[in-house]
Amino acid sequence: MRFQLVTLTGITFDEEIYQVVLPTLDGDISVFAHHMPLVSVAVPGIITVRHKAGDRDEQQEVFATDGGIIEVTREGVRMLVDEATPGDAIHEQDARDALARARALKAEAKDAVSLEQAQALVDREATRLKVAELRKHHRHPLKNN
Repeated sequence: MRFQLVTLTGITFDEEIYQVVLPTLDGDISVFAHHMPLVSVAVPGIITVRHKAGDRDEQQEVFATDGGIIEVTREGVRMLVDEATPGDAIHEQDARDALARARALKAEAKDAVSLEQAQALVDREATRLKVAELRKHHRHPLKNN
Protein backbone atom coordinates (compact mmCIF):
# COMPACT_ATOMS: atom_id res chain seq x y z
CA MET A 1 0.00 0.00 0.00
CA ARG A 2 1.17 3.53 -0.67
CA PHE A 3 1.56 6.01 2.21
CA GLN A 4 1.90 9.72 1.55
CA LEU A 5 2.70 12.20 4.30
CA VAL A 6 2.06 15.70 3.01
CA THR A 7 3.08 18.82 4.97
CA LEU A 8 2.81 22.53 4.27
CA THR A 9 6.27 22.38 2.70
CA GLY A 10 5.48 19.44 0.41
CA ILE A 11 5.58 15.66 0.41
CA THR A 12 7.64 14.41 3.36
CA PHE A 13 7.14 10.69 2.71
CA ASP A 14 5.76 8.81 -0.31
CA GLU A 15 6.50 5.09 -0.42
CA GLU A 16 5.02 1.62 -0.67
CA ILE A 17 4.74 0.23 2.86
CA TYR A 18 3.32 -2.73 4.77
CA GLN A 19 1.68 -0.91 7.72
CA VAL A 20 1.23 2.58 9.18
CA VAL A 21 0.03 3.46 12.69
CA LEU A 22 -1.65 6.86 12.93
CA PRO A 23 -2.85 8.92 15.93
CA THR A 24 -6.59 9.74 15.75
CA LEU A 25 -9.21 11.22 18.08
CA ASP A 26 -10.29 7.66 18.94
CA GLY A 27 -6.75 6.40 19.57
CA ASP A 28 -4.06 4.95 17.34
CA ILE A 29 -5.18 3.03 14.26
CA SER A 30 -3.15 0.52 12.25
CA VAL A 31 -3.71 0.61 8.52
CA PHE A 32 -2.76 -2.28 6.24
CA ALA A 33 -3.44 -2.86 2.55
CA HIS A 34 -7.16 -3.25 1.75
CA HIS A 35 -8.23 -1.29 4.83
CA MET A 36 -11.77 0.04 4.61
CA PRO A 37 -11.92 3.59 3.23
CA LEU A 38 -12.19 6.33 5.84
CA VAL A 39 -11.49 9.97 6.59
CA SER A 40 -10.39 10.86 10.11
CA VAL A 41 -8.90 13.65 12.16
CA ALA A 42 -5.32 13.04 13.22
CA VAL A 43 -4.20 14.34 16.59
CA PRO A 44 -0.70 15.26 17.75
CA GLY A 45 1.23 12.04 18.15
CA ILE A 46 3.55 9.52 16.58
CA ILE A 47 3.26 8.09 13.07
CA THR A 48 4.92 4.68 12.79
CA VAL A 49 5.73 3.14 9.40
CA ARG A 50 6.62 -0.53 8.91
CA HIS A 51 8.09 -0.96 5.44
CA LYS A 52 7.89 -4.77 5.18
CA ALA A 53 5.93 -7.43 7.05
CA GLY A 54 9.04 -8.94 8.63
CA ASP A 55 10.61 -5.65 9.75
CA ARG A 56 11.63 -5.51 13.40
CA ASP A 57 10.48 -2.58 15.57
CA GLU A 58 13.86 -0.86 15.33
CA GLN A 59 13.50 -0.84 11.53
CA GLN A 60 10.30 1.17 11.67
CA GLU A 61 10.35 4.78 10.61
CA VAL A 62 8.74 7.26 13.02
CA PHE A 63 7.53 10.83 12.69
CA ALA A 64 6.24 13.36 15.22
CA THR A 65 3.13 15.12 13.98
CA ASP A 66 0.97 17.94 15.22
CA GLY A 67 -2.20 16.40 13.79
CA GLY A 68 -4.10 16.82 10.55
CA ILE A 69 -6.40 14.85 8.27
CA ILE A 70 -6.14 11.16 7.32
CA GLU A 71 -7.65 9.73 4.14
CA VAL A 72 -7.63 5.98 3.54
CA THR A 73 -8.66 4.81 0.05
CA ARG A 74 -8.29 1.62 -1.95
CA GLU A 75 -5.05 3.04 -3.36
CA GLY A 76 -3.46 3.77 0.02
CA VAL A 77 -3.21 6.33 2.81
CA ARG A 78 -2.66 10.07 2.60
CA MET A 79 -2.12 12.18 5.69
CA LEU A 80 -2.21 15.96 5.44
CA VAL A 81 -0.45 17.75 8.31
CA ASP A 82 1.08 21.12 9.06
CA GLU A 83 4.28 19.47 10.26
CA ALA A 84 5.81 15.99 10.48
CA THR A 85 9.32 15.63 11.83
CA PRO A 86 11.27 12.43 11.11
CA GLY A 87 12.49 10.72 14.25
CA ASP A 88 16.13 10.84 13.18
CA ALA A 89 15.90 14.66 12.91
CA ILE A 90 14.95 15.09 16.57
CA HIS A 91 17.73 15.28 19.16
CA GLU A 92 16.67 14.11 22.61
CA GLN A 93 18.28 16.92 24.63
CA ASP A 94 16.92 19.59 22.30
CA ALA A 95 13.45 18.06 22.71
CA ARG A 96 13.83 18.01 26.51
CA ASP A 97 14.89 21.67 26.53
CA ALA A 98 12.00 22.68 24.24
CA LEU A 99 9.52 20.82 26.47
CA ALA A 100 10.86 22.62 29.56
CA ARG A 101 10.47 25.99 27.80
CA ALA A 102 6.92 25.10 26.73
CA ARG A 103 5.99 24.11 30.29
CA ALA A 104 7.41 27.41 31.57
CA LEU A 105 5.27 29.31 29.04
CA LYS A 106 2.23 27.39 30.21
CA ALA A 107 2.98 28.22 33.85
CA GLU A 108 3.23 31.92 32.94
CA ALA A 109 0.02 32.01 30.84
CA LYS A 110 -2.23 34.85 31.95
CA ASP A 111 -5.39 34.11 29.96
CA ALA A 112 -7.28 31.24 28.33
CA VAL A 113 -5.87 31.90 24.86
CA SER A 114 -2.26 31.94 26.11
CA LEU A 115 -2.91 28.82 28.14
CA GLU A 116 -4.38 26.99 25.13
CA GLN A 117 -1.44 27.99 22.92
CA ALA A 118 1.05 26.95 25.58
CA GLN A 119 -0.70 23.60 26.06
CA ALA A 120 -0.53 22.95 22.31
CA LEU A 121 3.20 23.67 22.45
CA VAL A 122 3.64 21.35 25.45
CA ASP A 123 1.80 18.58 23.57
CA ARG A 124 3.94 19.12 20.45
CA GLU A 125 7.22 19.05 22.36
CA ALA A 126 6.16 16.04 24.48
CA THR A 127 5.46 14.12 21.26
CA ARG A 128 8.82 15.10 19.81
CA LEU A 129 10.54 13.90 23.00
CA LYS A 130 8.68 10.55 22.82
CA VAL A 131 9.89 10.11 19.25
CA ALA A 132 13.48 10.96 20.23
CA GLU A 133 13.32 8.45 23.08
CA LEU A 134 11.91 5.77 20.75
CA ARG A 135 14.75 6.35 18.30
CA LYS A 136 17.32 6.20 21.11
CA HIS A 137 15.84 2.94 22.43
CA HIS A 138 15.81 1.39 18.96
CA ARG A 139 19.41 2.37 18.29
CA HIS A 140 20.55 0.79 21.53
CA PRO A 141 18.48 -2.34 22.07
CA LEU A 142 18.91 -4.25 25.32
CA LYS A 143 21.48 -7.02 25.04
CA ASN A 144 19.15 -9.68 26.41
CA ASN A 145 16.44 -9.08 23.78
